[in-house]
Amino acid sequence: MRTNKKNSGFTLVEILIVVVILGILAAIVIPQFTQASTEARENSLKANLQTIRSQIELYKIQHNDNEPTFANFTAQMTQQTDIAGNAGTDFGPYLQQIPVNPFTNANALDNSGTAGDGVGDWEYDETDGSFYADDTGTDAAGVDHADY
Repeated sequence: MRTNKKNSGFTLVEILIVVVILGILAAIVIPQFTQASTEARENSLKANLQTIRSQIELYKIQHNDNEPTFANFTAQMTQQTDIAGNAGTDFGPYLQQIPVNPFTNANALDNSGTAGDGVGDWEYDETDGSFYADDTGTDAAGVDHADY
């Protein structure tokens, strides 16, 4: 007597079709996550710049229109200072810490005079209080981070 025994399971062709479909989906989805991550870092960079620039302006207002000095920038922005910018108790702190540039993962200051040269993480000019990103990156629209 012969019994027909039917094997259950997937054929090799069915498995290959599923693998191909998953590969196509991955090729579509993964670049979108990469782009979202880059956009998040760009937005973080813009927010950091806005915060720092507004706090530099507040420092100027409270210190007789004087900019923080490059040599003492971190101390003057993160500690309390007197009207002359020396350690004191009258004003500040303006920032808890100097934020990290999300594209360099560090927060070193540079005053070479050329924003976007990649020498530091942030470019600060004490003569006019300008503060820029000092990384060499550009956004999706081709705008240099130093031009934010």
